[in-house]
Amino acid sequence: MFLLQIDWDPIKFIDLGFFKLHFYSLMWITAFILGFQITKRIYKNEGQSEESLDSLFIYSVLGIMLGARLGHVIFYQPELITEDFFSIFLPFKFKGGFEFTGFQGLASHGAAIAMIISMYLYNKKVLHKTVLWILDRVVIPVALGAVFVRIGNFINSEIIGKYTGSDFGVVFKQLGETQPRHPAQLYEAFCYVFVFLILFYFYWKTKKSEQQGFLFGLFLVLLWTVRFFVEFVKEAQNPERADWLLNTGQLLSIPFVLIGLYFMFIYKPKTKLS
Repeated sequence: MFLLQIDWDPIKFIDLGFFKLHFYSLMWITAFILGFQITKRIYKNEGQSEESLDSLFIYSVLGIMLGARLGHVIFYQPELITEDFFSIFLPFKFKGGFEFTGFQGLASHGAAIAMIISMYLYNKKVLHKTVLWILDRVVIPVALGAVFVRIGNFINSEIIGKYTGSDFGVVFKQLGETQPRHPAQLYEAFCYVFVFLILFYFYWKTKKSEQQGFLFGLFLVLLWTVRFFVEFVKEAQNPERADWLLNTGQLLSIPFVLIGLYFMFIYKPKTKLS
């Protein structure tokens, strides 16, 4: 009866004495390292310099982390702005007593928006091509990174799914749970593997990388479509919006899908007049 039920009660960190290495942080580090290696291979294929690759890494890390944090605050927890402002930018909680928390609360929609902005700045300052040229390439490692971020969420027992109402699912013991829930984090991680593989295939095995904006658009359509449907089995991250027909994550995903369709099928790059 309980073969499909998993009691989930993992160790979240390794205590090094002077420092606690959280597995969630390790997942982010893994995502950035693998992303760097994939982008290095792409840049070598495109004849780009290692100096421009190093700059890309810095812009990406700063943009993604800052955007993810601000996105969470703006979309899901705006009360932090007035109640505990410095906790937005620092890995500490000040309200109710000083406490090291690490960087908790990161939103993928915010990360996506900030990534586009940071790539615009990177292209303007370093690469001097087009924003879509770089976006068509960075979405490949970003898709793989999303897999590890969701695995990190699963380890942390956060962004949990709804109760399954059956013997199937995961019991999140660290939340004091006794009933199985949908492992929504793993659903997303599994689907994002295929998003990565599809993008990887289109870049290396087809000529679609030459169609400016196509891979970027394909990424937006695939990733946010997955997010939209998985949200149906997730608990609302903001309990006050639990009775909405579509939750915040779904409402924010729709514009990204539409933008992706535009770049895949409608967008035509401007041609320079001689």
